[in-house]
Parts: sequence; structure tokens; C-alpha cells
Amino acid sequence: MSENSFKKIEQMEEQFVEKIADNMHTYGVSTTVGRVLGIIYMNRKPMTLDELSAATGMSKTRMSQVVREMLDFNIAEKVFEKGVRKDLYNVERDYYQTFISLFTSNWRKVINKNKMFEKKLKQEIVELMENDEFPQETEQKINELLKETKEWLDYYQWLSRLVEFFESGEIFKHVPKP
Repeated sequence: MSENSFKKIEQMEEQFVEKIADNMHTYGVSTTVGRVLGIIYMNRKPMTLDELSAATGMSKTRMSQVVREMLDFNIAEKVFEKGVRKDLYNVERDYYQTFISLFTSNWRKVINKNKMFEKKLKQEIVELMENDEFPQETEQKINELLKETKEWLDYYQWLSRLVEFFESGEIFKHVPKP
């Protein structure tokens, strides 16, 4: 392969990495995570933190943070390779699974955060009602707040079922992969 062809291929791979980074930003994930995902993906084999640091120009400490974030999103995994003493990281190669992992991990965090909020709010309302007498107007406001809290919880239970729908792969029965 000529030097010119090799450089052209490298440029196309870099464009691919940047497009992945842009897409990750659209999903609410930092472009840095997207860039690292793309670099590992285009490398077509697992990479160490040192290799990722060299490929991105970022410090090894920053790479460690980014890889940890990718592990949390379930779009990367630590892999073992015989004879290699450093940690190696690989990424999910299935675009559909990457999307599902990003979608569901973000929504699971939101669901859990809001369930905690709902529980705390409900407890505060119950304590308030047990300790005080209220005029009719205040009691009505409390009941409206309880109703809103119930609707809030119903929504997050629905969202939880939606996440399970994606994670189970059931989505592909309704929206098949090409």
C-alpha cells in the first residue's frame, strides 16, 4: 500500500472516530468518551491506558477516568490477554447494543435518582400530616402534592419498564435490525 493510500485510510478512520464522538454527544455522553470509544473501535483490538493516552494526547490519569466512565456506561470492558501485564480495554462492537447500553444506563440513573426523591418527598409529606392540623386549603395542597407524587412514580415505573424492554432485546421484535 502506498504512503498516500495509508494516510487517506488514517484520515477516514479519524473522521469515523470524530463522527462517533459527535454521536455520543447527541446521546448525552461526553465527546471524550465517544472519541476513546471510536479509537478503540477503529484499533480493532483491546488497548491499554498508555496506548489510549498516546492516541488521544491526554494524560493516563484522564484516560483512567474516561475508561471508568465507559465501564459505568457498559460500553467498554476490561479484558484479559495472555502475556499482557497491563489492563486492556475493549469496546462493544455492536452499534445497537452500544446505543441500548447508553440509553439504559443514563435512564437507570435518572430513574433511581427520582425514586429516591419521590420516597423522601412522600416521607416528608406524611410526617407533616402527622404532626400538624391544617386548614382545608393547605390540606388540599398536600393532597395535590401526593397526587403529583403518585403520577411521578407511575411515570418512572413506566420508564423502568421501557428500559427493561430495551435491555431484554424485545425492542428488536418491534423494530428489527436490518
